[in-house]
Amino acid sequence: MIHLALSILFSSLIFVVFKLYAKFGVQTLFAIIVNYFVACSVGLFNYSGPITLVAVPQKSWFWGSLSLGLLFILIFNLMAATSQKLGVSVASVATKMSLTIPVLFGVFFYKEILGILEIIGIILALLAVYFASLKEQKIKANKWAFALPVLVFLGSGVIDTSIKYFQDAHMPEEEYALFSATVFGSAGVIGLFYIGLKSTKVPLKFNFKNIIGGICLGIPNYFSIFYLLKALQHPTWNSASVFTINNVAIVMFSTLLGIILFKERLTPKNWLGIVLAVCSIIMVAFGQHLTMLI
Repeated sequence: MIHLALSILFSSLIFVVFKLYAKFGVQTLFAIIVNYFVACSVGLFNYSGPITLVAVPQKSWFWGSLSLGLLFILIFNLMAATSQKLGVSVASVATKMSLTIPVLFGVFFYKEILGILEIIGIILALLAVYFASLKEQKIKANKWAFALPVLVFLGSGVIDTSIKYFQDAHMPEEEYALFSATVFGSAGVIGLFYIGLKSTKVPLKFNFKNIIGGICLGIPNYFSIFYLLKALQHPTWNSASVFTINNVAIVMFSTLLGIILFKERLTPKNWLGIVLAVCSIIMVAFGQHLTMLI
């Protein structure tokens, strides 16, 4: 449980860092690219084994990690577009409700068995994400823009599912740090190509605040993935329970941090979402405990 708690903590800190970007005038796109290289560096530092450029491409997870790096960049841009066109709450709902994809993958691919309490808990988790992210303002956008959250939903689900698959099928525990570093490194390289192409239209300007912002984001970003891999390794917890508790707890904890640190105001529906989040976590955890006893 400690690994899952740490993954939730570091993922929630990412939310805090993003909120501070607006306050200190950090350019999100550039800070994101720096963040990937920082996360990669932390992973390499955290890896205890020998590292050679020739050996890493020989790993069975190598090409998958490059694909995940590409997905990280694509989904980030889709999330940004969704936030701009439809609102941050819509992007949040689409991202966190994607937990249904790895949950279904675990049930059908790994033949994981869900008890009635876990099923109810997962349904409550989806409702919790929805209500906790609701905002009162009406959304006006072109019809094509409503395809964005669908793409975010699918992409985020594929990322989580892929992480579970590589953790289970291709990685010993001692390679978690190297795998995470490779994913972030590939995302950073792809990001450099992206901003390089973008600079042909808009000249790049060096800003020290973007570097600091990337460092502050990269450290929790790395550990959020590293400890998620650790949590998925738990011998008795199934991936459905891990992803459900992880995603809904991040929404709940991030919302509470917003209240405490940024004085955000919640509607009654938002509070309902937090209550449902607590209930869902209790039911999934208790249901998993009963499964272990049986």
